[in-house]
Amino acid sequence: MNAITKIFNWKVTLLSSAVILILLVVLDFYGVYTNSFYILKPDNYIFPLLSTVHFVYLYVVWFKIREYELPDPKMRNIEFTLYAIILVYFYKIYDSYQILVSVSDYDEHVIPATFQPMAILTLVLYCLLPLLTFYTFWLRRKYVGGYNFENYNDNLNIWQ
Repeated sequence: MNAITKIFNWKVTLLSSAVILILLVVLDFYGVYTNSFYILKPDNYIFPLLSTVHFVYLYVVWFKIREYELPDPKMRNIEFTLYAIILVYFYKIYDSYQILVSVSDYDEHVIPATFQPMAILTLVLYCLLPLLTFYTFWLRRKYVGGYNFENYNDNLNIWQ
């Protein structure tokens, strides 16, 4: 785990998570079958709305690590919400895989040349997102600490 921590330190992990989220928000509006963007489709706005929670969590972890702060209940609530959003990420992995393997169903139709590269890119990015998210949870436990609010006031020593 030390080799992974040296390569993917907390800054690299948080920045790469943010870049992957931004790419996936843009790709969520992209239709791989038609090679065009669908801005007016309401389903395309679900992932960007849910990803705002992930962006907030990345900012909170960044702030807590840089300022050497203890975890607080708001951070815990954001992380627990992110646990539920990870289920949506797994659904998006499944959905991206189904789109990638469904190309054989449309042999009679004209499929753009960008279908396979874009579908593979989307699938890889969706697979990386939960891995980086779980690694961010581990980094939060390592650098910020665990959620121990039973004796929160006992551990709060402002003179240290």
